[in-house]
Amino acid sequence: MNIQKMMKQVQDMQSQMQKSQAQLATKSFESTVAGGKIIVTANGHGDIQSIKIAKEVVDPEDVDMLQDLLLSAVQQVQKKVKDTQAAEMSKMTGGLGLPPGLGF
Repeated sequence: MNIQKMMKQVQDMQSQMQKSQAQLATKSFESTVAGGKIIVTANGHGDIQSIKIAKEVVDPEDVDMLQDLLLSAVQQVQKKVKDTQAAEMSKMTGGLGLPPGLGF
């Protein structure tokens, strides 16, 4: 294998990764639960940007349900972000023959 060619590929991949990360940062991901009564929004880095809760799901007698719904919505939006990040990484590393699961 030509080491110069490999180094060029790595440099190109690093440049693509930076561009991809910048693009992901501008994207917004949303998850809804309870029929749209709880909405969680995150950016492309997985940082939670907002949480909206409709008044009708706030029951002082059943706080556990609200906590479960909120946790579910946060987990769903974070999964969407991670799946998108993984898909973008796969696009960049697909041609390099790296072992599956190798993360950067």
